[in-house]
Parts: sequence; C-alpha cells; structure tokens
Amino acid sequence: MQIQINTDRNISGHEALSHKVEALIQHALHRFADRITRVEAHLSDVNGAAKPGPHDKRCLLEVRLSGLQPMSVTETAETLEQAVNGASKKMISMLDTSVGRLNKIDRSVPDLETSE
Repeated sequence: MQIQINTDRNISGHEALSHKVEALIQHALHRFADRITRVEAHLSDVNGAAKPGPHDKRCLLEVRLSGLQPMSVTETAETLEQAVNGASKKMISMLDTSVGRLNKIDRSVPDLETSE
C-alpha cells in the first residue's frame, strides 16, 4: 500500500508530520492492505494561519482499491491527528461496506468447471 501525504500552504509538511500521518493510516487500514493500491491524504488548515478556530484542520483521504474507482472521505477537527483519525474511521466503514459487497458478489458467482 503506497501512501502519499499532501499539505496546503498553511501546514508545514515536515518529515515528522508525514511519518506520523503515514503510521496512523497504515495502522487504521492494515486489514485492507492487500486490496489497497494507493492512499492519498490531503491535509489542510481551512481557515489559514491568520484565522485560527475550532475544527479548522481538515483531512481528505482518497483510497484506491485495485480495479475500482477511488473512494474519498473528509473529516475536520481541532488537530490534524484528530482529523486523520476521524477520516480513517470513516474510510474503514466505507471499505467494510465496499469490500463486503465485493466478497458477496464473488461468492454468488458460480464456478464454471468443465468436466470431460
């Protein structure tokens, strides 16, 4: 699973932040790692540095499962860590639903075996 971290101009995208966010995402999405090809996290400060306020940190997570269209969720919170954790929880719920549907479809398709 490849993870890419993107930040806006109001968030310092230093290496420590990238490692922390990457670790949070890997931990949260580890059970889907065999199906996920790429994760992009877009971190931003909604109000900017000049206007701090509650719930102004945003995390948009975009996940690509092999063979499917990308899925995305967004969470805003007081801190980036809270925003990443919230977005990760939303993504887990979305992936549970999507992967569950895929597994159900896979089980409903009969195996076509030819016997001679």
